[in-house]
Amino acid sequence: MQKVCLVTGGSRGIGAAVCRALLARGCRVYALSRSGTGPDGVENLVGDVTDPGSVEAAMAQIAAREGRLDVLVCNAGTVISGSVEYIAPDAVSRLMALNFEGTAHCVRTAIPIMRASGGGRILCIASMAAAFPIAFHAYYSASKAAVTAFAAAVYNEVRPFNIGVCAVLPGDTKTNPVRDKFHEGDALYGGRISRGVAAMERDEQNGMDPDKVGRAIARIALTRRVGPAYTIGFVSKAQLFLKRFLPASFVAFVLRKLYA
Repeated sequence: MQKVCLVTGGSRGIGAAVCRALLARGCRVYALSRSGTGPDGVENLVGDVTDPGSVEAAMAQIAAREGRLDVLVCNAGTVISGSVEYIAPDAVSRLMALNFEGTAHCVRTAIPIMRASGGGRILCIASMAAAFPIAFHAYYSASKAAVTAFAAAVYNEVRPFNIGVCAVLPGDTKTNPVRDKFHEGDALYGGRISRGVAAMERDEQNGMDPDKVGRAIARIALTRRVGPAYTIGFVSKAQLFLKRFLPASFVAFVLRKLYA
């Protein structure tokens, strides 16, 4: 049976790559974004994941057309960078509304649809920044850590309904994420804010091919059973493995040298 999939933030970057990978595997794919655009072959829906009513309307439309929802990939998100003392509180609220609360709205809305149709798979796209919090990306790291913890908790809540939930933590990926930069205080911090943000952007541009990441996410989405969390890329897997054995102070030292 052709799987019915919904990818949020499917208009660009990793989201668009996931859409293409699911299409290549024979799925019927819907993309939800504020622009209402996506790769060829995708059914595009206009919506905003920060608005619960918008999410409910989009999923109701899919349920009415298809009678079910088999896969949800919560990918919509943004990045914010700068020192915690200078980032405006309203910018932090917008970040958390999109990265964490938007994911939660989508998961909450998808569960009854999937339960009614006998099960499904929900993937919450987090980041390696959840496992390795990055200086001058503190709020972004916290939002992705919240997504990871949320997915792990919901994983156990919905298992009896044959709904698999997991967090996916990609490593650096060559995309151009929407980034809200706050460089106020850079002189006070000795230029470390601008250097740290530039280092992160350089890592992204030298990162994995988004289509490779998209294919990996599609494989996880269509696997028979999912665990609570996955990483993508050999380097990311090696980093998490080593973190289990290294002192936290050493990990912090390395991150400080790289980004602070």
